[in-house]
Amino acid sequence: MNWYRIKTALVGLKRLATLSAEDKQACVDAYKFFQRMQAGEKTSTEAETKAVADYYKVLNNMLSIFDLEKLYIPPQLDESEGLYANQLLCEKAVLKDLNLQEPHQSHLLDMGCGRGRISYHFASLTGGEVSGYNIDPNQIESGIEWAAECGMSDRLHFKVGDHHKPLEYETNSFDGCFSFQAVWPFFKKEELAAHANEMYRVLKPGARYSCSEYLLTPHFDWDDEEHVALHRSFLPTLAATHSMYPADVCAALENAGFKVLLSAPSKSEAWPLCDQKRDLIYKGRMIVRALESIRVLPPWVEESLELLQSGGQAWTDAEKSKIADLNWRIVAEKCG
Repeated sequence: MNWYRIKTALVGLKRLATLSAEDKQACVDAYKFFQRMQAGEKTSTEAETKAVADYYKVLNNMLSIFDLEKLYIPPQLDESEGLYANQLLCEKAVLKDLNLQEPHQSHLLDMGCGRGRISYHFASLTGGEVSGYNIDPNQIESGIEWAAECGMSDRLHFKVGDHHKPLEYETNSFDGCFSFQAVWPFFKKEELAAHANEMYRVLKPGARYSCSEYLLTPHFDWDDEEHVALHRSFLPTLAATHSMYPADVCAALENAGFKVLLSAPSKSEAWPLCDQKRDLIYKGRMIVRALESIRVLPPWVEESLELLQSGGQAWTDAEKSKIADLNWRIVAEKCG
């Protein structure tokens, strides 16, 4: 636990304690909205997008306390290391799959960039530039502040953006693009094509898309009651709205003009790291309860952590059953 982690956790606690009543209620309403979706309620893309933004505005601060600032669980590629070190290993693997010919001159696109810490890692490794967008202004603000603090404002560029709208970037402008559990869980199946087309448009000819994304595996069966029950429990915990099969995503990419070079399960399971964070959250709940007793934090924080724990257990069960994968790998190249 270094000073940066301690500082991040303290800032997260402060932001949770000072959230407006409107923001707190919006977060609670968003989680209930996700639950109603899983119960079969028909929802519009606009309502889903708003719920995601409202939920992440709170969730990004809550999870930053538990060393989950990047908001994704990587595969456990090295059993001797913790979550953060395995995130770095996963990110290096995704960057390698982009096959950059001149890394120091590259300009990459981080889709769903969160607080921009992955963008920072990529820019540090390549020496080039990274642009990123995210639906949550709170996280974009953090990314911009971090870029300035690191003296990298000239190479890290962040702005608010929505997957469901045309990307606000020039055609043929990026040498590669990437995502980490931030793109495909937020689309209905009929919406995949439009986003794949936008990805194709902004990439230069020969550039690649590489990802580590949550997807159902081919073993998931919507007619299996146990599968569906686990899905209903874990999806809101992932702050996701939809679940796609790899074949659906690859078909959209191919129809847009990409050549899919790889579509494969993660190299290792994420559930051991999920369990570590579940146990850490359990311990953290004791601190949260103490802060709630002196009214530093509101009661809904502890309730939210309880939901994260129960949903996390459902995720562990799903991944052990091989019906879902937090880090399915796809590499696709723009032809032409």
